[in-house]
Amino acid sequence: MKIIKIQDGTNLTVKLEGRLDTTTAPSLETELNSCIPDAETLTFDLGGIEYISSAGLRVLLYAQKKMRQKGGVKVKNVTNEVMEIFDVTGFSDILDIE
Repeated sequence: MKIIKIQDGTNLTVKLEGRLDTTTAPSLETELNSCIPDAETLTFDLGGIEYISSAGLRVLLYAQKKMRQKGGVKVKNVTNEVMEIFDVTGFSDILDIE
């Protein structure tokens, strides 16, 4: 999985490409731990994600909890495949999806 971080002041966008699964989720969590403290808002661009597992969902939930006291988390460019997973798991009700 490729992780691209774009920092614009206190706004952080994390663009992901590939598979967010058991193998790659720990890398994303490590990256988030290093940049969340400085961010007021966090946006995930999932346009390049072809698959997300429960481990990937856990990292998104982790980010949501960390950012709750700040500007929150937005998710954009969700593919149909990933949106279906969000719908089935109830994450479409939890996340702010654009």
